[in-house]
Amino acid sequence: MKELKIIEVKSEIGAGTRGASLGVEAMKIASLDLQSDFFKQHDSVEVENVNELLFDGAKHVHAKFIDGVMIMEERVCLEVYETIFDEFFPLVMAGDHSTAYGTIAGIKKAHPKARLGVIWIDAHADIHTPFTTPSGNMHGMSLAMACGIDNFECKVNDPLGETLEYWEQIKDVGMPGPKIYPEDIVYIGVRELEKPENYLLNKYNVNFIEIEDVQREGAQAIARKALAMLDHCDFIYVSFDVDSLDSHVSTGTGTPSPNGLTVAEAKTLNTELARDPKVCAWEIVEVNPTLDTENRMAESAFEIMEATAKAIVSRPVLAE
Repeated sequence: MKELKIIEVKSEIGAGTRGASLGVEAMKIASLDLQSDFFKQHDSVEVENVNELLFDGAKHVHAKFIDGVMIMEERVCLEVYETIFDEFFPLVMAGDHSTAYGTIAGIKKAHPKARLGVIWIDAHADIHTPFTTPSGNMHGMSLAMACGIDNFECKVNDPLGETLEYWEQIKDVGMPGPKIYPEDIVYIGVRELEKPENYLLNKYNVNFIEIEDVQREGAQAIARKALAMLDHCDFIYVSFDVDSLDSHVSTGTGTPSPNGLTVAEAKTLNTELARDPKVCAWEIVEVNPTLDTENRMAESAFEIMEATAKAIVSRPVLAE
């Protein structure tokens, strides 16, 4: 049996739409409405956020609030590292998806010589850089930070000096250099790709599983397929963005997208992945109750999270 620890990251400075920082509390309210004692069962810790920087306005056009994002990456990295060091399983509840890089950096800091695979369940690839981003929002750059990628080949922006300094520093959070290889990413459910991202996916031959594959083969089979793609990795991190769900379900998120997963598919997919002993951290992000009515997104998200947590704690511990 594996004990897990909840890491709460109420940060939203990497997002373009306000409100994701409220997602953690929305899921806690959902747990009460669903009469679950989930949050009594597990220890939790909250990572201090810097959301107050939002009131200052974004100085870095092509990497908005990168100064604050870097602080958050460092804090999340340290918390995840300490959680793993204390032999707990990190279950991260985060606001915007940018801090997922901090989770990756924390895992790598705990296992510096291990090869880390990433299963990214999301409507978006999140592998833009300050040189390619159309929005400047850093929740779209998490995996570029993790891979240490600039993607100069697709450059459309010319970030200024201080932005570049922060960008170089942010890639070294936790330890210098890239934390993962692009070929060790498995995308599931990505359906909104921009040209610079598509270029990288083709360049590195990144693993890509479409929604149609899930619908055709079933979520359980897809989970097994994704794990098999990362069979060569020592550890696997699963990052679940709720906008991977179909937009009929995921109204309570900043960037909903049609033709996504059902709640049942997402639950099966995540629980099946979580049963694998190589999976060393799991994260849920981008619940935004300000865009919702009756807290439905948070209830669906909590339902998926609770089922996944049960799969984690009931599995055998990976032998050292």
